[in-house]
Amino acid sequence: MPLEEYAAKRRFEKTPEPPPEQQRSKSAANFFCVQRHDATRLHYDFRLEIDGVLKSWAVPKGPSLDPGVKHLAAHVEDHPIEYGGFEGNIPAGNYGAGSVMLWDRGTFDLLGELPAAARIAKGDLKFRLHGEKLNGDFALVHMRSRGKGNEWLLIKKRDPFAVEGWDVEEHAWSVLSGRTQEEIAQNLPARKAKRKTAGASDRVWESSRPAARGAKAAGAAAAPSAAPPSAAPAKKKRSSRSKG
Repeated sequence: MPLEEYAAKRRFEKTPEPPPEQQRSKSAANFFCVQRHDATRLHYDFRLEIDGVLKSWAVPKGPSLDPGVKHLAAHVEDHPIEYGGFEGNIPAGNYGAGSVMLWDRGTFDLLGELPAAARIAKGDLKFRLHGEKLNGDFALVHMRSRGKGNEWLLIKKRDPFAVEGWDVEEHAWSVLSGRTQEEIAQNLPARKAKRKTAGASDRVWESSRPAARGAKAAGAAAAPSAAPPSAAPAKKKRSSRSKG
């Protein structure tokens, strides 16, 4: 899915989302992010940097550290690399209107010998995440015979980072600004240090919280990291229909 599809859905004079660059290097970078998007329906957008773009899946129920669950992930259009730093509000009347939280970010390692594009074409993409909330081995598996053909499953593998019963909604705060979804929607300032950043409410959160993997690497299945004080919002009903 080329970035032309991403651009065709958006009017960049009306939305703070970043436009795609005309030329983009296809170097083997390994950034990943997850954005919590309160659009028509609340969902999570899972993105992996592959071949110079963010390959993207809309996950209605969000990612999980519980290896016992398999969450639907709809493959959507590629997004530009710059979108990985976006947090803020898409105005009403625009595609995907609503608040966007940068829920997690970090790096990933591909697992296996084939290049990423070949694994996506095969429908079996395995990787190891090194994020602030998500860590360990995951897989995206294509369900070829179902629905529109873009249905995948996001699966957590059993490893020292797996946590049974893990609830994504208990971690609903931004790794960029420390804000809740409601605070982003209201364009409230970040909870910590302030400096300019693209797409956010003009601030960045600089936390002293250690990365989750540092606390968990020494043993098996430690408790998930805590949110900043008063940062966990009430749970909101989710649906499988979403916009990425």
